[in-house]
Amino acid sequence: MRRALWLAAVFFLPLSAQQDWIVMFNGKNLDGWKASERPENWTVEDGSIVGRGERSHLFYMKEQCEDCEFIAEVNINDGGNSGMYFRAEFGPGWPKGYEAQVNSTHKDWRKTGSLYGIVDIKEQLVPPNTWFTQHIIAKGNHIVIKVNGKTTVDFVDEKNTYRKGYLALQQHDPGSVVRYRNLRMRHLR
Repeated sequence: MRRALWLAAVFFLPLSAQQDWIVMFNGKNLDGWKASERPENWTVEDGSIVGRGERSHLFYMKEQCEDCEFIAEVNINDGGNSGMYFRAEFGPGWPKGYEAQVNSTHKDWRKTGSLYGIVDIKEQLVPPNTWFTQHIIAKGNHIVIKVNGKTTVDFVDEKNTYRKGYLALQQHDPGSVVRYRNLRMRHLR
């Protein structure tokens, strides 16, 4: 009997925990996503969302994030710059919200894994043109960012600056080409 309970815990609990994740991208088109400006800068290629060209932000419009996790596999070109926004307001220009930076070699010294302008990482954690995972956890005013499973940010925002908003991807500038795949989010209770 104990063995049966142990097997159930090992095999069924992880499956039920995985069911909480919302798949944000179907690998085929941008259903559920909306660009705040310059929608032509976002395409789908080889099962990835690709951003290139002038500044644009692509918002996931089906859900908002209050307390949530947001995870994606990301690939940024040499000299490229991007970001994963959370709790962001939809609109043109630079979104009001938190940004988890995506930058391996761009001239901006804030690198991948930074909570942009709040907790800035100066070291290059991943080389350009390499797939990596960035994972954001936002619960109340506590924010954690992980890159390939390594915690880069563990921050409590005493000001509780942004409480609720959309998740979004950034296309920073004409020299940047960014690819996102396996985008998922889940609400935390």
